[in-house]
Amino acid sequence: MSTPFYVSPQQAMADRAEYARKGIARGRSVVVLQYADGVVFVAENPSRALHKVSEIYDRIAFAAVGKYNEFENLRIGGVRYADLRGYTYDRDDVTARGLANVYAQTLGNIFSSAGEKPYEVELIVAEVGAGPEDDQIYRLPHDGSIVDEHGSVAVGGNADQISSYLDQRHRDGMTLAEALKLAVESLTRDNNGGERTLTAEQLEVAVLDRTRPQQRKFKRVLGRQLSRLLDGEAVPADGEEDAAAEPETGSAES
Repeated sequence: MSTPFYVSPQQAMADRAEYARKGIARGRSVVVLQYADGVVFVAENPSRALHKVSEIYDRIAFAAVGKYNEFENLRIGGVRYADLRGYTYDRDDVTARGLANVYAQTLGNIFSSAGEKPYEVELIVAEVGAGPEDDQIYRLPHDGSIVDEHGSVAVGGNADQISSYLDQRHRDGMTLAEALKLAVESLTRDNNGGERTLTAEQLEVAVLDRTRPQQRKFKRVLGRQLSRLLDGEAVPADGEEDAAAEPETGSAES
């Protein structure tokens, strides 16, 4: 009888991590930035049906890169957790920190399980607060660890290069137009130092806007408003831009 091939636990975990990282790096990047009035999400995503950025709850949004079916399952699970907790206790008890902990446990269990492959996903969970100092941004890699981010964060694709570019140029108090311009500039840079051109049709943009009078702070930036922001033009007040920037129509489980 042949002897089973032995692989040390350390090597097995390293191989699983490398497998997940390669899958994540093949996807297009997502950038999240704090600005004066909230948090903006910018993803290179030409699809109008398959979203990388979504609303989870009143002040919480979710962004992901990697395999769509895997992070979509996680998004739906997060919506169910938020709805159940908000209904059972109070809406204020639903926080980005609590949601990040739930995702961390799920991803950690999958990553350490020998019975299934690790998820090829990297997540960002963000919550907008009453002021910039109250904003929360958490990055969750494939292994279920939690990284508390501030200012800016990038995942997927050439995330290291994009993060370095953002760290050098992001500052507190940026306007939405300035933050969006910086995010797009970071996404257009390739590994060879060159630059590409990204149009509004190739971008998925959403914000958590603390100035919105509604309880739900999430809205997508679409159409004319996105084009005007990319061109550096002024945009109307929130109440006057409904035709251009539409709030999320509701979560799958709401």
